[in-house]
Amino acid sequence: MKPINTQTIKTLALAALLSATAVAGAEAHVSFLDKQAAQESTILATLQVPHGCDGKATTEVRVKLPEGFVFAKPQPKAGWELDVVKGDYQKTYDNHGDKVKAGAIEVRWKNGNLSDDFYDTFVIQGKVSGVEAGSSLAFPVTQMCGDAAQAWDQVAGEGGDAHDLESPAPLLKIVAGDGHGHDHDHMAGMDMTGMTAAAPAGEPVKAGDLEISGAFAKAMLPGQPVGGGFFTVKNDGMMDDRLVSVSSPASGEVQIHEMVTKDNVMRMRQLKDGIVIAAGETIKLEPGNLHLMFQKVKTPFRQGDTVPVTLTFEKAGQVDLVLQVLSAQGK
Repeated sequence: MKPINTQTIKTLALAALLSATAVAGAEAHVSFLDKQAAQESTILATLQVPHGCDGKATTEVRVKLPEGFVFAKPQPKAGWELDVVKGDYQKTYDNHGDKVKAGAIEVRWKNGNLSDDFYDTFVIQGKVSGVEAGSSLAFPVTQMCGDAAQAWDQVAGEGGDAHDLESPAPLLKIVAGDGHGHDHDHMAGMDMTGMTAAAPAGEPVKAGDLEISGAFAKAMLPGQPVGGGFFTVKNDGMMDDRLVSVSSPASGEVQIHEMVTKDNVMRMRQLKDGIVIAAGETIKLEPGNLHLMFQKVKTPFRQGDTVPVTLTFEKAGQVDLVLQVLSAQGK
């Protein structure tokens, strides 16, 4: 047996260290958790933010959405405000028979506080459509840290290597689909064998002067961590009431949210003070407007399931309600 050469050991150790450093450096930028997506598939594009800006905490993440990533819906994050900038697409896309020419073109998570010591993800649901297999979609990201900013927006030219860039934009490589498109949004709306039988639509629930009706939730896509709930409240009384809070054994927390669009920017915010139901008025919680947001869902909502909730009103008190889970489109 030949004696071990200490210089060889040192050389190998140095090579291993340099290799590990190179790998770590390659993932030091903002990137996608899953770097591939199939043609005509609905996906959860998950961005990884591994650090702040020169030690400063990240306070805002802006993501520009490329042509070919359409019908985008970002995931709300606790402690962050959410803005969605809307605009025209360059092409027209088919969304279950509807011709769509405009939608989300930028997403902004704002006024958060992600310490440089921690890592987090930011998720956008969307569909890859009209993109050739073998090509890539670039998602330019601006990472704000108070007054400081880091742009991850560089794209390698044809034949170039993204690893040579100092601030590469996160890329999704598009691969050939299987002909079915892996469209989970469509799959969630199908009646699948073995699924819990759909409960009949419940009768309106009365609580004092209030009548609650039309309660439903949307089926959740695979990997989707939050769910949405909706219903209508009618106040037949002479006094205002207020929906103060909502709870459910199906999730760790239920928040009341509002979505408002102004100047082509859609903002989502939590209504911590609840919702006022004025005397003689009707309030409708519906997609794209007021809604319930189920956080830390224990079992993803599937079409045909039911979700129990307890509504707490200022005057009418607690009301138990069952939401029937419809398709991901709410049908």
